[in-house]
Amino acid sequence: MSFLRRLSNHLGKATLVVVLGISGTALVLVLPAVARHFTDVVIGENRPDLVLPTALVGLAAIALRQILLALRSLSSQWLEAKVVHELRVELFDKLQRQPIRWFDRNRSGEVMSRVSTDVPAMQRMLVESIDIAFPALLQFLVVLAALFWHDWRLALVTIAPLPLIGLVSWRHSLVAEPQWRESSEATAALHALLHDSLSGIRQIKAYTGEPESFDRFETASLTSRRKYMRVMRSQSLVWPAISILAEAGIIAMVAYGSWRVLAGEIEAGTLFYFLFAWGFLFEPISKINPFTQTVNRGRASAKRVAEILDRPDEAGLVEGIRPDSVRGDLRFEGVSFSYDPESPAVSGIDLHASPGQTIALVGPTGAGKSTLLNLIARFYEPDQGRILLDGRPLSELSKEWLRDHLGYVTQESFLFNASLRDNLLLAKKDATDEEIWTALDAANASGFVRQLPDQLDTLAGERGTRFSGGERQRLSIARAILRNPPILLLDEATSALDNKTERLVQEAMERLRSKRTCFVIAHRLSTIESADQILVLKDGRIAESGRHAELVERRGEYFRLQVGQAD
Repeated sequence: MSFLRRLSNHLGKATLVVVLGISGTALVLVLPAVARHFTDVVIGENRPDLVLPTALVGLAAIALRQILLALRSLSSQWLEAKVVHELRVELFDKLQRQPIRWFDRNRSGEVMSRVSTDVPAMQRMLVESIDIAFPALLQFLVVLAALFWHDWRLALVTIAPLPLIGLVSWRHSLVAEPQWRESSEATAALHALLHDSLSGIRQIKAYTGEPESFDRFETASLTSRRKYMRVMRSQSLVWPAISILAEAGIIAMVAYGSWRVLAGEIEAGTLFYFLFAWGFLFEPISKINPFTQTVNRGRASAKRVAEILDRPDEAGLVEGIRPDSVRGDLRFEGVSFSYDPESPAVSGIDLHASPGQTIALVGPTGAGKSTLLNLIARFYEPDQGRILLDGRPLSELSKEWLRDHLGYVTQESFLFNASLRDNLLLAKKDATDEEIWTALDAANASGFVRQLPDQLDTLAGERGTRFSGGERQRLSIARAILRNPPILLLDEATSALDNKTERLVQEAMERLRSKRTCFVIAHRLSTIESADQILVLKDGRIAESGRHAELVERRGEYFRLQVGQAD
């Protein structure tokens, strides 16, 4: 899997963590040996001259072990941070390469939870496997071998509870992973609700929906808490059982060892050796509970992350034809499409836009106007029919190439929480400030931008909230102008402008559209009277088409829309 590959890319650092763990593990045998030396030699042979040297050896072993532990911890933290960064970036890149339909089906907050919560949980599992699990297992085996080397009978009594401990841990792991997965999904749902609530805070306040919003969040939070506590209850039961079994081993060992000391079969120092070594033997077992939590949580998170990483990229994103030039000849041939199979968005659309023509789309809400623009940008693919650009089916073209030759001003004029310069450079990464100001002038946006203290370095705020709706739309138009594309898509591009500003922007649009093919969704019919073609959509079909004067003379759907606006 991708995260294991990421870990293998840092084999040197991972090896360092392992080596430091082995070195620290070897030092655990010093303290039991020191205890035995005190008992059998210093006390048994009445050697007060050896008290200080023996104590210094023990202190040196403790100090060196802690130094190695600190170095191991620092190295493992670096490794974890590095791998988390790489995997988070890979996941974000994969998300950007998913089709729009995937985002339609998945809530933003839940997707964010996979990046911000599941990735660290998964990597914590992997790094702890190196930083904790491997050294713990190594320490257990080293101490166990030393015990058997000193006295195999006493060692067998000491480890007698281990099979039962292994059985309890194994049974617990079977139920813990699905519990952690449910907990992660409940947390993701909570994050999704929080994201929705904060994004729609203006609507909540406008309709005094705070109590209902609070109730929904409280319910989601209680669900998350209940799922988490289910995991914790399971953990709280299994650890006391493991502790009882482990500590039963020390009682059995002390009892049996004392009997053998009294029988003269072993020296008291051997019993003290086992007594000290028992702590190091069962120290790894004490880490079972937190480590199994990490593992079960990490496995659940890994599956959620893998669901995205294992998905194929958006089809045709990079692959496809990349023509050397674009004339802008667009043709729809029998195009039908539906977001929901039971309710088609557009049906049997036939239209032709010659290079340089302006096609205006009008009609009531839900008629399919924005859908046609989405199909041109290949955010969605037609269910039937085909769309051709300069005689080539869009399906044969690279989506990246196609979108590089489009200027798209969406109905919601979105600005990123970055400087105005960075927002505009999204359209043309190597644009100069002079080119940016020219585009702003063309969109009649330079006036208010020049009045800002920081001008192009002004931060737009989240979703562009530092600017009015009209200002955001003029900035979005400037972004499309800066790209200077052969095909321009304007979805209600002047809907938030006042009459004066709208006239200024329309003048700029008139100057620009002579050299490009434009599809314009009209909010006000007065703005598209000069369009080369006006298509009236109704119930996903073209009800009428023609120029403004022709459609008015017919007194059909277009005329009724115009009369309705006049009223």
